[in-house]
Amino acid sequence: MIVLGLVFSALQATPSAPANNGFPGLTAHAAPSVEIAWNRFYDERELYAQLDRMVAAHPGLLSMQVIGHSVENREMRVYTLNNPATGEDREKPAMWVDGNVHGNEVQGGEAVAYVAWYLLENYASNPRVRELVDRSAFYLLPMVNIDGRAAWFRDAHNAHSSRTGRMPFDDDGDGLYDEDAPDDLDGDGSIVQMRKYLPGQGTHRLNPDDPRLLEFVPPNERGIKGDWIVLGSEGLDNDGDGRINEDAVGGYDMNRAWPSFWEPDWVQNGAGPYPLYWPETRCIARFILEHPNIAGVQSFHNAGGMILRGPGVEAFGEYPREDVAVYDALGSEGEKMLPYYRYMVIWRDLYSVFGGFVTWTYEGLGIVSFTNELWNDAQSFGDHPQSGRAADHEFDDRLLFGAGFVDWHKLEHPLYGEVEVGGFKKDVGRVPPSFMVEEMVHRNALFAIRHAEAMPEVDFADVEVSDLGQGLFAVDARIENRRLIPTRTARAAQMKLGTPDRISIRGPHCEVVAGGLRSDRFRPEKLEFVERRPAELVLERGVPGRGEVRVRWLVRGSGSIEIEWRGEKARTVRRNAALP
Repeated sequence: MIVLGLVFSALQATPSAPANNGFPGLTAHAAPSVEIAWNRFYDERELYAQLDRMVAAHPGLLSMQVIGHSVENREMRVYTLNNPATGEDREKPAMWVDGNVHGNEVQGGEAVAYVAWYLLENYASNPRVRELVDRSAFYLLPMVNIDGRAAWFRDAHNAHSSRTGRMPFDDDGDGLYDEDAPDDLDGDGSIVQMRKYLPGQGTHRLNPDDPRLLEFVPPNERGIKGDWIVLGSEGLDNDGDGRINEDAVGGYDMNRAWPSFWEPDWVQNGAGPYPLYWPETRCIARFILEHPNIAGVQSFHNAGGMILRGPGVEAFGEYPREDVAVYDALGSEGEKMLPYYRYMVIWRDLYSVFGGFVTWTYEGLGIVSFTNELWNDAQSFGDHPQSGRAADHEFDDRLLFGAGFVDWHKLEHPLYGEVEVGGFKKDVGRVPPSFMVEEMVHRNALFAIRHAEAMPEVDFADVEVSDLGQGLFAVDARIENRRLIPTRTARAAQMKLGTPDRISIRGPHCEVVAGGLRSDRFRPEKLEFVERRPAELVLERGVPGRGEVRVRWLVRGSGSIEIEWRGEKARTVRRNAALP
């Protein structure tokens, strides 16, 4: 009995497992309220369904609206994450996050959904998440090219096809539309490569260590040639013009269709007849323009492991140094959060992009904007980086047991006769294998969330009233921005984009004699006086990131006064004081 009593006491003393406190990224005793398998990708209906589950589980924080329709009449949905108990979404700085701009860049959609999921799951338990959600809003559009995504899942493709939207387009200039797309000759659901065996007459030979690989045989004085020729992607000459696969469905690019440095098709392929021509881009532009509170933009693409900012073209020149400092700070932090990713300037470090989305949102609207290219082949073997098809095969063989490769096999082609088809499936190369998907979307989503944390947060540091004698008072106000991103970027101030910040003073018995910005913190008498309407001072340059603005009014009167700061990119703040 004594022994049993001791055991019972010990059991009573054992602490129970902690209650479910969301899903902070730790595993012990943590389970999300909405279970989602992040080790796979979902087609367009499934991805919307996952987000709708979040709406149902968190109706007070997440809502959905349809902002337009795609070419094939699919809904373009924006999910708004906001706590209405702390204010309307338009009253707060907002983060725009989109993904899947190109149809085959599917993991961007999952990364957008993960932003919502992570914030919702941790709102109740993580003070830092709660503070961010309470003071800001998120506008989340998971699929820009929803038609291309649907086709990539539904139809046979390779890793690079189904990039375009689905409006018919005459790629080859023959007056016909979408008449010669790749063909799945063996019906296995993948568009792979074709090769033909021509002993002593070819351009390639089999790799002696791995016959799945072809090696180019360079011209040589001995006249040695290969035994194989490469015929390109699996397909037929559907229109009988002597070419194969030259006019697939669509043929435009929704990341070349925006108003910043837009150029027509003959300069920038896929641009369309004019900016914002495609219905998907128009409804996105309309939404963003109707929400001037958007203070940060993140767009998810694939692949290559890049954190990209503008300019998109060299002709633009340099961004203002104040804004570059903000970009550099976030980009440097992103490189730490995203191993094997590099922070890069689009035109200088990648290639020129005319009419790009994030160049428009910064250059045309003054919003700090990034494009992340999700997934980098260097992640496959970690600190042993390899590249090329041999490395792809090694990864596939070692970690997937060959599941990603269609072995070469023979079939009869109506033009070429007997050929072999084989190669990597569509979900190899531009997207990670399933066991690495969750890490990818988590790291990139948290980078976007970190960007959101840097959006402006303004408050009054202090307000002082000084008696100058003869019924005249000085009212000094110091306004500070606690975050990295300014309330108005240097680009916005330079080009007068949007509405400038304003700080005003009012009172029932208050007459404003003069007012202006204090140019010297130690000499309050040094003012940049305004000529008109001194009660409302216009701050074209806004409040700098992690900085402050000082103003002074000279007033007459008595009683209560109210001072208000108002701007597009941060919440309005007010402070009350009194004249003696």
